[in-house]
Amino acid sequence: MWISCLVLCLLGAAADVPVTPPVPLEAAPPVMPADAPPLAAPATVLLRLTIDAQGEVSHVEVRESAGVSFDRAAMAAAVRWRFQPARRGEVPLEVQADVPVTFTPPEPVAGVAHGDDPHPSPLPEGEGADTAGSTGADTLTPTLSRREREEGGPSFATTVRGQTSAPPPAAVGDFHIPVGQLADVPRNSASDLMLLAPGVMLANHGGEGHADTIFIRGFDAGEGKDVEFRLNGVPLNEVSHAHGHGYADTYFIIPELVDSLRVTEGPYDPSQGDFGVAGTVEYQLGLKRRGLTASASYGSFASRRLSLVWGPPESSEATFVGLLLRQGHGFGPNRAYANAGAMAQVEFRVGDETRLRLFGASYAARFSSAGVVRETDVVDGRMPCAADADAQFFCLYDPNQGGAGQRHLVSAELQSRLRRGGRFVQQGFVVLRQMRIRDNFTGFLNDEPPIGEQQRGDNNEQYYRGTTLGLRGRYTPGLTWLKQPQPLELGYVARFDDVLTRARRLRDHGGAPYRTLFDNQVRTTNLGAYASLRLAPLSWLTLRGGLRFDTFLFGVEDQNRPASDRQGTRIPEESVEAYGFFASPRASAEVRLSPHLTWLTSAGLGARSSDAAALSDAELAPYARVTSAETGLGWKLGGEGRPYSLEARGAVFATRVSQDLVFDETAGRNQPVGPSQRLGAFASSRFTLEERLDVQASVAWARATLPLPGASPWKPWEGTVMPYIPQLLGRLDASVRGDVSIAGVPVGWNLALGHSAIGPKPLPLDRYSDPIFLFDVAARARWNWMELGVSVTNLLDARWREAEFNYVSNFRGPDAPASLMATRHFSAGAPRTFQGTLTVYLDFEQEEPQP
Repeated sequence: MWISCLVLCLLGAAADVPVTPPVPLEAAPPVMPADAPPLAAPATVLLRLTIDAQGEVSHVEVRESAGVSFDRAAMAAAVRWRFQPARRGEVPLEVQADVPVTFTPPEPVAGVAHGDDPHPSPLPEGEGADTAGSTGADTLTPTLSRREREEGGPSFATTVRGQTSAPPPAAVGDFHIPVGQLADVPRNSASDLMLLAPGVMLANHGGEGHADTIFIRGFDAGEGKDVEFRLNGVPLNEVSHAHGHGYADTYFIIPELVDSLRVTEGPYDPSQGDFGVAGTVEYQLGLKRRGLTASASYGSFASRRLSLVWGPPESSEATFVGLLLRQGHGFGPNRAYANAGAMAQVEFRVGDETRLRLFGASYAARFSSAGVVRETDVVDGRMPCAADADAQFFCLYDPNQGGAGQRHLVSAELQSRLRRGGRFVQQGFVVLRQMRIRDNFTGFLNDEPPIGEQQRGDNNEQYYRGTTLGLRGRYTPGLTWLKQPQPLELGYVARFDDVLTRARRLRDHGGAPYRTLFDNQVRTTNLGAYASLRLAPLSWLTLRGGLRFDTFLFGVEDQNRPASDRQGTRIPEESVEAYGFFASPRASAEVRLSPHLTWLTSAGLGARSSDAAALSDAELAPYARVTSAETGLGWKLGGEGRPYSLEARGAVFATRVSQDLVFDETAGRNQPVGPSQRLGAFASSRFTLEERLDVQASVAWARATLPLPGASPWKPWEGTVMPYIPQLLGRLDASVRGDVSIAGVPVGWNLALGHSAIGPKPLPLDRYSDPIFLFDVAARARWNWMELGVSVTNLLDARWREAEFNYVSNFRGPDAPASLMATRHFSAGAPRTFQGTLTVYLDFEQEEPQP
């Protein structure tokens, strides 16, 4: 298949389809405001218009003010303008454009002294000099990127094709992150794109295919228990998963198809739902480049990667097909993996005001895992591998660890543009999921064998099979107040999950199950609704507030009950039903201190639903409630229409959770530990220069504690430090691109750097891990349709520990006496890894028939 792919990729290339700018159809000038001061000279308001794919003005923003009166008059006129939409080929696009609106003083007329009538009635455009306002709408000029200037293809620099522009942030920690040029930085999977948000760290002790453990905002969010994950609106968290409630695997997402992420740190947006305790991460897919892109990679430890992504030239970036195959031996024993995934989306126009998107994905994976090892055994050279230090570091105890999984999902989304700027979005989705994970954290410690028999081992098998059906929708009626748009959004979610979740102990020899820990058939219905309103009562003040309601109905068939009790024999099954309800208000206030500086304060309540395995019959299902507040500053220069942009943010926050979870090695999953609290701060900045330089840096500090009984909730800095959560995180991503001529042939080049700095993590019994410093680099050169690249991860070949724990274990065997002294355990991180990549870019255009 590799050879056939490369043969296909050598067929040829074609130019991008050009973009034509919008053309004004109705652009009546504004009315001179009655409260405007007398004009001695023209006054110009610079507006930024969002012109959607139907030619309607969906959003207006004042970029340069001429005064409150003139600003309101210009905006009131702009929302009524209509355009012939911008197009790529025959496909309409949504674009943004800067349009000047000029108010001119009246010219004196016969019999009237200048100034006698400062507010003449406006005439239709072109009928005289007394026109109240004039616009540049009839001369819209697209801004050209460097590449497009060279290739002669016009486009708007801030085009958002196939989707609406990003809404204003709900908090300082609400990040809309375009991947852009930072896709050049080496990343193992789409999960690593989360590192573009400040205060995020990922760890993986389970292998290539196991979901990452997420550390964000001072939370050890496990594999998703405290972070809500969505992909194009489809929820990814899996309820009552055997490995952990809220388990969310993003490894199946094809990185080349990720256009942007929205990372909302904290529960501040009313649209955030279940699991949004520490925040919400939503992947937005899109393929800007049309045609076929094929990439083949080979690297250390026999790693192989093949990706094919295709966007039909005559369609928007919302239409694409992608295929990704990965395989490798892994960087040590028992770390082999193989997985394959496909994703496809198509967008149709259904009438003039409606679009339909159909999306589907399919994925299957199998992987092995080395699990954890005792530090003392590695230091003393007692591991069952070669005696050298590297072999000991990457060794393992139990080769029966690993897992396999499958995921299939389909989604249909209908987007309709209503009169007066309203919008209606309706989505339905189906997700099928199956997974099995085997791991062993304690060796031969927990089993209680029958009298006279040996200890059988602590290998743990967790199995999950589930079906998710759901509907999501939101409605924006397009209200105005004081001649300004005041967005009101109403939304809902309806989700039903039917899952089988089970955990068993396996024998060390042969892997046969010998004990069932739990075996539940779970059916959960989640119904939620929210309302959100944004008001701008003053030119410098924006208020946003909302309320969300969520209800859950749980039905559990416990299939692991005893076959007898004090009253005699019984059927080893039992039914449990429970109900839960939660209301969560959220609010924020934004103060514009200057045209470039804003101060944003946010507060909100959120919740995590109950794990069905912990419920009792007729229980009012308990929630883990989170209360959070944040305040900080945002500063921005340049941006759309300019060759550079610089954005910086910083904030402090405090969070309290009513019921938190911490990893328990004996259960192999998270277990309740009571309330917790966090105090933290972060700062981030990103600078871009045309399409040549893109640099982003962030630093975050957070302290997570378990409050003492009776302690005041207003002192989040007091209490016992929670284990495993790093207090200090830093991240740098940078990419620089350029062009050079070699023997008269133009060659494009790219250099990229990724750096993570992770502070010491507290461990149980007052121990701390070592700090971690990782560097990843990549270089690429492109000639015409072909690109060669090389990447190196862990450039300095650090021996780092991806996950660390501190507890009691016995890996010496069933006959060895178990020590009751806790010791450090770790999962080894990958060493220095090289990868070479060949990429070819093909654009196929259908030839016109000959006359």
